[in-house]
Amino acid sequence: MPLGVSRLDQLIGGGAPAGSVVLLAGEAGAGAREFCYTAAAMNGLADRDPAQFDRYYGALESNATLPEAVHYVSITGERSAIVDEMRLVMDDDLVAAGMDGVSVVELAEPYFRRTPVPTEWYTDGATDITDLGSRVGRDGGDRSDRSDVLESLGNYLSDHAADSLVVVDSITDLVAAADDHLDWADLTVLLRGLKRAAHRWGGVVLLLVNAEALEPTELGALKEATDGTLRFEWESGGSERARTLVVEQFRGVLSRLEDEDIVRFETEIHDGGFDISNVRKIR
Repeated sequence: MPLGVSRLDQLIGGGAPAGSVVLLAGEAGAGAREFCYTAAAMNGLADRDPAQFDRYYGALESNATLPEAVHYVSITGERSAIVDEMRLVMDDDLVAAGMDGVSVVELAEPYFRRTPVPTEWYTDGATDITDLGSRVGRDGGDRSDRSDVLESLGNYLSDHAADSLVVVDSITDLVAAADDHLDWADLTVLLRGLKRAAHRWGGVVLLLVNAEALEPTELGALKEATDGTLRFEWESGGSERARTLVVEQFRGVLSRLEDEDIVRFETEIHDGGFDISNVRKIR
């Protein structure tokens, strides 16, 4: 399934293996979020405007299959803010047509429930999926806490992830909640279950996380619970800094890259979104 970055997709045989859960772990501003935006918008564009897709992406590899649907799951953000930020990165026409083919769901209500955040800050008639997370436990007790967001996320994925591309923005928000009303172990167990289920669903799930917000052991646990990890880093060279993409692990992909001695890419962000500007061979 194409990731939406044409040069990367070409190098890895058309895209991510169907059934993959991929962790996108990045330093602030190093390109991980832009990768998510590009993946969602470009795959949405393929469905809504094939001619424009060909202009920005080019031809699909012969063995690549487009997702049946594209879903963007936002934990704390809202669709309008996401689209506005995309427009700062990519061409307006690409964003308008691409996001027309993307379903955006917001999990702010179950996330912020029972926190000091005023209700009117996160409820405004936007997509409401609070019913996905049951508010009554099996024992009849109240379950109106932030663990509901995991249940909401899990149920949404169960209903929509099959044969689809799903972007989850972001796991960082769930990590931040883990110190309060959400158990870190519940998050990692959910991701392990997702890894198992995704193999049956046949789609691709991208999980965005800010690596700087995690302890090394926490990042390691997230890597262990997924099929692949793409690291987005800043690399200093003289007086300039460059964005780089490192393929740390990727089931069914990394061995192909290592055959060519390639695991690190120099990247750039332009009107077409996230892109690879140079392929660096590491020997």
